Amino acid sequence: MSFVEKRDEFRPNSGEAPFDLDEVFFSRTDTRGVIQSGNYVFKRVANFDWSELIGAPHKLIRHPDMPKAVFWLLWTSIQNGNPIGAYIKNRAKDGLYYWVFAVVAPMPGGFLSARIKPTTDMLTTIASEYEALRGRELEENLSPEESATELLSRLNVLGFPDYDSFSSSALVSELIARDTALGKKPAVRTTALNGALAFAEDLKHETEALITDFKAMETVPHNLRVIASRMEPTGGPISTLSQNYGSMSRDMSDWFEAHVMGKDSNFAGIRSSVLRSIFIHSMSRILQDCVRQLSEERRDLNYIDIDAESDILKNVVATYAGEAARSAQNVQGEARRILDACNRMDRHVLGLSTTRVMCKIESARLTNSGESLQDIIAQLKVFQDRISTRLDQIIHLGHEIENALS
Repeated sequence: MSFVEKRDEFRPNSGEAPFDLDEVFFSRTDTRGVIQSGNYVFKRVANFDWSELIGAPHKLIRHPDMPKAVFWLLWTSIQNGNPIGAYIKNRAKDGLYYWVFAVVAPMPGGFLSARIKPTTDMLTTIASEYEALRGRELEENLSPEESATELLSRLNVLGFPDYDSFSSSALVSELIARDTALGKKPAVRTTALNGALAFAEDLKHETEALITDFKAMETVPHNLRVIASRMEPTGGPISTLSQNYGSMSRDMSDWFEAHVMGKDSNFAGIRSSVLRSIFIHSMSRILQDCVRQLSEERRDLNYIDIDAESDILKNVVATYAGEAARSAQNVQGEARRILDACNRMDRHVLGLSTTRVMCKIESARLTNSGESLQDIIAQLKVFQDRISTRLDQIIHLGHEIENALS
């Protein structure tokens, strides 16, 4: 079906409004959410006249099935200057509904919302979640903020620790599915970013396991010093080595505090940087499709100056395309910082290994070393080998993330 034929398409009496996978539509509002413009697909799918759309609040097309949580999250994000994505069910003038994945972006003078047709299994999942949450809103009189808290909790159960994780993952999955369904080869950058997200998630798990391994090792230097004090009451090589081991362990602990633990650490930062890069890049793709769609329409939109609107769109596209490039560079920078940190950590582990070997040599020279010291030395080897393996995997993942965006 050509674009011209879609202008006179058949609309059913009930159910879903016609909205094809190859289409994309947008609307632009002022800072209050009042509609300033849009493209023909927006008007056609919503089934309103321009005189009814322009100057009307965007909630004109809100479906009563939608939980308030989604719009609370949306407004909170864009009013803070951050774009956001969401699955949204809208209602057309004739009562038909249509699902979209919408990206809403701040822009000079207001906000731009661009929408594609969602097709992945996540739509079924999120529709069920919305239905349950909307029911609770009505039954329990939840406030928008309370409802948003409940939604975030449910997303966490689904495997998304925060809303950014959910929206970025959902958006890139929808774009890849859309490309495939339209017979297109998925965009190289989109696929690479999706891979980088998987690597970032693996890195998160490896980091958590590294912290667990290190915590299990923290008591070993103390135990080594206790045993050394019993064997060498006046001090000796084992005591000296145990002190060195303890000092190096503290250095490692400082490294963990600086690079691994906490929301502002390098290792935490890489994941948020990847998510940001994925979302901005994917949103830029949709905005570029909006420009293309508008240029294909090339018809009188009555209330809208199509050339002026095209210029506005292109400026927004240029802004976010530039941000997408900067986000990718930030991810590469985070990956390099992780690799540098791991290389420093490797030197710490090497120092520990050297000290452990010297402890083993000294232990063999002592007739009263006993099994306890040998056990401690054996434990040290197990822990160090485990930490070295974790570091190797983290270094590998850091290189994979860096390469994905090169």
